[in-house]
Amino acid sequence: MNTVEGFKALYGEDHYISRFQVPGKIEAEFAPYCAKVVLKKFLTFRDPAPFYFPKGKGLDAIPDAPAALSSWLSEEELDYYACKFEKTGFTGAVNYYRALPLDWELTAPWMGVQVKVPTKFIVGEFDLVYHIPGAKEYIHNGGFKKDVPLLEEVVILEGAAHFVNQERPDEISKHIYDFIQKF
Repeated sequence: MNTVEGFKALYGEDHYISRFQVPGKIEAEFAPYCAKVVLKKFLTFRDPAPFYFPKGKGLDAIPDAPAALSSWLSEEELDYYACKFEKTGFTGAVNYYRALPLDWELTAPWMGVQVKVPTKFIVGEFDLVYHIPGAKEYIHNGGFKKDVPLLEEVVILEGAAHFVNQERPDEISKHIYDFIQKF
């Protein structure tokens, strides 16, 4: 079973990864909204529950973004990103998810191979990926350490979500700097 099939089996057809698979479909659902609305909903989403796009509801299925942007995302930055997506559309962004079956296939020869370099893992407490069923158990109950034997530390950034580098740049930089100083 590949990644997409796994998500479909676990979450159903309305999960965002499932919904992003057919070229043009999700883009058509985004089309009635301006790029700024789409980006604001994605970038400010803080619910660690599975991310669903029920057919026919489009972005209305996602709670409205807060009126005030987060401290890490200025109106000017959001406008910049929106301007770029207005020109290119969202196909490039969702193609990442469409390539998951190919990623699965191309990385299959390394299944079970340990990562043997010193590692520090940083994730936001509200990151959707951290809340995928089994992820926390894997990270905290020995599975991650078995696959990454030189894992030195797992850092869960309180209050942060998926975009930790943007949400907490100074803190992330300090973690990286402190980790590199050991070598």
